[in-house]
Amino acid sequence: MKIIDLKETILQDNDADAALLRAELGAQGICLMNLMSAPGSGKTSTLLALDKYFRGRMNWGVMEADIDSDVDALTLEAAGVPSIQLHTGGMCHLDADMTRQGVNAFRAEHPDYDGGFMVLENIGNLVCPAEYDTGASINLTILSVPEGDDKPAKYPLMYRVSDVLVINKIDALPVFDFDKVRMEGYAKTLNPDIRIFYISAKTGEGVEALAEYLMARATTVLGKEGF
Repeated sequence: MKIIDLKETILQDNDADAALLRAELGAQGICLMNLMSAPGSGKTSTLLALDKYFRGRMNWGVMEADIDSDVDALTLEAAGVPSIQLHTGGMCHLDADMTRQGVNAFRAEHPDYDGGFMVLENIGNLVCPAEYDTGASINLTILSVPEGDDKPAKYPLMYRVSDVLVINKIDALPVFDFDKVRMEGYAKTLNPDIRIFYISAKTGEGVEALAEYLMARATTVLGKEGF
């Protein structure tokens, strides 16, 4: 009797669709970044901190994915960041086709958006989002200091698939037992090429360096500046 691994088949089908979506986004002049983390790490506050450096230098927008609520999208919209809210109906991740639907909805909601940088703020957890390729050109994960320095050891796939690791809430380092060397050792063992940035979205420390890096990456993906 032949046994079919349904999860493997689903992931393979999604990988193929994600590759197609990357090509579609490239043709539309969109660099998509998949932003992942545990709940409460500071995804939305980091985006708000980045807006100070993005504004006036590139077109950008955010797709906020949540199981329910529109709190984060409303927060970004109030700050002047073009955003839409995506509800997953209980699903703990987005796949490539769900992301495609989100991009289409974003462009319909913001018809003046003519390409540039787009962020998918994925569902807050460290397991499911890492398994599904969304079609993004950049995968970024945030680890906040209060979560602890052992998260790369406990959730290895998240750090294997991420191009960028942002350590947020460094203003809290004096309060928590967070070992930078140990954390970097775990992360670099899993992914030697991962880029690590230390920031405080609250105070703004380190955010400019992260913003400059992301704008440079987007420029490389799109092959143009000032988009």
